[in-house]
Amino acid sequence: MGKVLLVDQDCPQRGVLREAEHVLCAGGALVVPTDSVYGIGCAATPNNPGHERIFSIKLRERSQTLPWLVADPADLATYGKDVPAWMEQLARELWPGALTLVVAASDAVPPEYRAANGTIALRVPDSNLVRALARKVGPLATTSANTHGQASATSGASVEKRIVQEADLTLDAGPAPLAIASTIVGCEAGAMRIYREGAIPAATIENISGQTSR
Repeated sequence: MGKVLLVDQDCPQRGVLREAEHVLCAGGALVVPTDSVYGIGCAATPNNPGHERIFSIKLRERSQTLPWLVADPADLATYGKDVPAWMEQLARELWPGALTLVVAASDAVPPEYRAANGTIALRVPDSNLVRALARKVGPLATTSANTHGQASATSGASVEKRIVQEADLTLDAGPAPLAIASTIVGCEAGAMRIYREGAIPAATIENISGQTSR
């Protein structure tokens, strides 16, 4: 059975951070709380065995790609390229927070983490825990910690036992503050596209960006 540690998302304990960092650097799979829902992820490094394990644990098709959790808004320029000005404005206003931006991937993104169309989904979560880990090991390739097609886990107690058993480490911070998935926004043919309306309403996205979603 995978190990479970209690953690404070706002003020993560140093010992917990060290253990989580060790798991990530060793190519392990980590269940981690965020501001929205619980995720399962690995360090987004080339040829990481943890990357393949996440798909196996989640029972998810390998053809799909994993969003990245990054440490700071400046990472948008590092891992994205040709980012529209309106998307940069969304990042300035709503990061850290429950907004995922789908952008063209820069050369800093290893090929195995890019979607077929060359994009990468990025988010800066409002979680000091996750951001501290991302500063230590780099971006985390992460998806919701549930069997594909099932409801997302919104607390440590609601993560499926099977997933806890198969992951190398689970960090339990109790209930997720928002308990709803992030809003996903991208750009197609120069126009804004809201792929999923989650914690941030579409109207807020449109007001800040000055764009109308398709």
